[in-house]
Amino acid sequence: MIVRGLTDARAVLALGRPALLLSPPEAVTVLGPAWWVAMVAAAREDGGAAPDMLDCGSLAGRAQEALALGAGGIVFSGEAGQAAALASIAAARGALFLRFPPPALDMGAYGAERRLAQWLAPPE
Repeated sequence: MIVRGLTDARAVLALGRPALLLSPPEAVTVLGPAWWVAMVAAAREDGGAAPDMLDCGSLAGRAQEALALGAGGIVFSGEAGQAAALASIAAARGALFLRFPPPALDMGAYGAERRLAQWLAPPE
């Protein structure tokens, strides 16, 4: 689930279903890794739990900062050598690492809250 703030994250966690909290691509430059880590921590205060990933695009420095601050994972689409180094850092910290963001429902999209439960429903 692409969450754009605390309200979105809490809505996802409130369902109590397996989900991944994923930042929108612009969050790393507009709001930064510290905001992401703090927002996810605040959302989890209500008792919900889900893995989280900050989409860092090709910004290796921001990706490393996110890992150092305790982000649960990063998405990094930059240069392969940097990706290998970041994947190693992520693994050492027990964090997730992806080269590309997974398919996700963007909670900022029109009607996303109505579709949330269906998106997270187990396959039939």
